[in-house]
Amino acid sequence: MASVRTTFTLDNALAARARLLGVNISAAAREGVAAAVRDALAHADRAAYEQRPERPDPFWNEAEAWSDD
Repeated sequence: MASVRTTFTLDNALAARARLLGVNISAAAREGVAAAVRDALAHADRAAYEQRPERPDPFWNEAEAWSDD
């Protein structure tokens, strides 16, 4: 996986506590950004659905299954 370097500001007391507890700040930041991206994608997906909700499609009333069942 390719990566990019970035910097961010962290409160001194929080950084000191993280170091004291052995928290890997880089890993925690990656996990936090990944979670924020997942949340933003879910929000964007929901907003798009609310703008254009699915509607019943009469085509599927007559559709047949493609299995032998």
